[in-house]
Formats: sequence, C-alpha cells, structure tokens
Amino acid sequence: MDMYEQFFGLKEPPFSLTPDPDFVYHHSGHQAVINELLSGLQAGEGFLAVIAEVGSGKTLLCRNLLTLLPEDWASAYLPSPLLTPLELYRSIACELEIKVSETASLQDLQQNIFEKLAEIYRCGGQTVILIDEAQVMSLQSLEALRLLSNLETEKTKLLQVVFFAQPEFAKRLAQPSLRQLRQRITFVCHLEPIPASELAGYLNHRMAVAGHKGPVIFSSAAVRRIFKKSSGSPRLVNILAHKALLAAYGKGVHQVASRQVMAAVNDTFAWSYRPWQRSFWVGLCSSLGMTLVLIILYKGIL
Repeated sequence: MDMYEQFFGLKEPPFSLTPDPDFVYHHSGHQAVINELLSGLQAGEGFLAVIAEVGSGKTLLCRNLLTLLPEDWASAYLPSPLLTPLELYRSIACELEIKVSETASLQDLQQNIFEKLAEIYRCGGQTVILIDEAQVMSLQSLEALRLLSNLETEKTKLLQVVFFAQPEFAKRLAQPSLRQLRQRITFVCHLEPIPASELAGYLNHRMAVAGHKGPVIFSSAAVRRIFKKSSGSPRLVNILAHKALLAAYGKGVHQVASRQVMAAVNDTFAWSYRPWQRSFWVGLCSSLGMTLVLIILYKGIL
C-alpha cells in the first residue's frame, strides 16, 4: 500500500471503508439530512430518525452530526445497540460520564440518568443520544429508551434521540407494542445516494483529503462507469474506486479510465457472481442434461 500511495502522491488510502469524519463530503443528500436533523434538534423534537440503505453512509453522517452539536450540549453515541435494557442504560450512563455502582438496578440507573439530564439542562445544555444500526434494537430496549424520554419540563424535553437505521426499522416500529414510540418520532429523514452529477466531486474530494495534488485522477468516463455500477452508494463507490486505482497502478498509468473501472467491477464479487446468473445456467444445464438422458433412454428402448 505504501507503493500505491507514493505512486498517486497520497499520504493515506482515499477510499477506506472506515467512517472517517475527515473525509466527509457534503453532497446534496447528505447536507439536506444534516440540515433537517439540526433544525429538529434545535426545535427540541424528542425523537428523530435517519433511514438509509446498507452502505449509504449512515455511520459517517452520525459521526459528522456529533461534531456539529453545540459545545454546551451533552451527547451519547451508541454504535452497537444490540443491548438489553440494563446494558442500554449502563452504556448511556457511561457516555454521559455518570458514576454508577456495578450492582445498580434498572431503576437505579434510570434515576441516575434522570438526575444527569436535569443537571445538564440547568446548565443551559441539551442531551442527545445518537444510536447507529437502530434496526437491531430489541423491543424491550426501544421501550426502555422511550421511558427515558418521559423526563421533561413544561416546555422542553430533556432528552432527544436520533436513530440511524436501515429500512427494516420502519417495519419494527409498525408493531403495535411500539405505537407510543412511533408516534413520538416527528422527523424521519431519508439519506439518498450520491447523485451522478456530484460523484466526480466526491472522488476528487477524497483524493485531495488523502493528499493528492495535481491533475484529476478519475476520467469522466470512469466516473460515469462507477456511478452506473454503484448507483451512487458510497460504500460501493469506495470499493470500485479503490480497486480501479490499484488497476491503474498495476498498469503504471496515473489516470483511471473506464477500463480500470471495469477491471474493478470484474474483480468485485457483487458483480462478477450474480446469484440469478448462476441459477439460470444451472437450470439450463440441468434441463439440457435431462433432455440428453431422455434421448439416451428413448434410443435404448428402441
């Protein structure tokens, strides 16, 4: 990888799948969601949700939002919410720097958290909990989170929650047992893929952050090909762009053309091995094989 970086004048890999806030690119879809979330939080809405497909950049957006919250606000970030209610409360307490005993019960933790929220509010702040991959949360933990949100003044909620989840989250909320929580989610944002018109800017931005200085690396044809094969999904774009750079490096060329992108496509499992293609050919071969068997049997009988 050092040779790869040196070849393109980079100080680090530009298309890592790690959600690094330094590489945030505010394409129109990303910025629209950020604006809506900040407006909802400033308005004091209790629950908000961001819904997006796998690989759409939810985690990066979540971490970006954390950096944009006012300095006097307290925040808790839960990247792995597959927790029991007790574990959930402990995680929130830890994030809010609340000291609790190891033997604290669910009720004890709830009271400790309530006291901390009230203290933050008295100091002029707000408390926001950001939950990534919320679609995996259990019904019991979702209900426990709703109960935490019951603490409020006459005019202001002391706790706000932002869910970042895949579309399956909507189905989970549709269950009758979660109707109270569902009714409290007043803002639902949908994170869209990178538009075709902004993909070149995305690629160039990540190359620049990684240290590239000089002519544009990805040709227009390469950008169009990447969009066609990724539909603007950030994760898929990163995979293809990374492999295309490797292909260009292997050929000793400093600009990525459409042929390097196709090499990346062919090397990527998601496109080089489609289940429907396998089923088609297996089915065809099975049919032909059965036909041959019937012909042999028929001739044998004759």
